[in-house]
Amino acid sequence: MSERPRRAALNVLAALILLEGVALAALAIYLVVEIFLAPTASVASAIALAVCAVIAAIGLAVLSRAVLRGRPWIRGATICWQVLQVLVAVSILQAKAPTSPLVGGVLIVPAVVIIALLFTPTVVAWTSRSRES
Repeated sequence: MSERPRRAALNVLAALILLEGVALAALAIYLVVEIFLAPTASVASAIALAVCAVIAAIGLAVLSRAVLRGRPWIRGATICWQVLQVLVAVSILQAKAPTSPLVGGVLIVPAVVIIALLFTPTVVAWTSRSRES
């Protein structure tokens, strides 16, 4: 197999994971702004939620870089995150709010695409091969 398709699949996978991380970072910024602008029942909980969003965004950025380096652990970590994302999306879709279908779709579609990419032969081969450290 040539290097070009392999790099394309890995680049798409890494880009999608990084895009999720950027979206989560934007959410974290929004949450921080909301702490100061909107009344909240618990400031401590709002801060904790914002900190969790920042940590997850950093984790996704690290995961994206690890994809390109072919680290074997990326498949498990990515599957874990995508399953959590699908569960959140299903929960949002069940809420029956006016924006539920849009938000749920925005969460589910990339998760399904990323899971499918993880099991392509090129990504499995790239993350399974022995590497010298």
